[in-house]
Amino acid sequence: MILLLRLAADAVALLHVAFVLFVAGGGLLVWRWPRLAWLHLPAVGWGAWIEFAGWICPLTPLENHLRQAVGQIGYAGGFIDHYLWPLLYPAGLTREWQWVLGAGVLALNGVIYGLLLIRWIRRARSPRG
Repeated sequence: MILLLRLAADAVALLHVAFVLFVAGGGLLVWRWPRLAWLHLPAVGWGAWIEFAGWICPLTPLENHLRQAVGQIGYAGGFIDHYLWPLLYPAGLTREWQWVLGAGVLALNGVIYGLLLIRWIRRARSPRG
């Protein structure tokens, strides 16, 4: 049972990483699979809202609960603060930086979707349709 809970905690952490990467760069996948936008845009909204509101994603307490159930120590703060932020900066995540991250996610995806929209409009106007 302990092994299963530990694997579940690791799976939640991997899912969390995948979600964060999808939020940040999933717009690039939409270039290849345009219908993915219906999944990506709500994910971007959720990711940005979590940052702007200063909330913790529900996957964080779930992972902590699973880790504590097997005797491991959970972590304080959010997923980005624990796993991703130390990769970039040694200091803790502040509210100001959460706003920067939220705005960055929106700006990056805004540029990607803007370019994608221009591409779709040009295709629609071209004689080949």
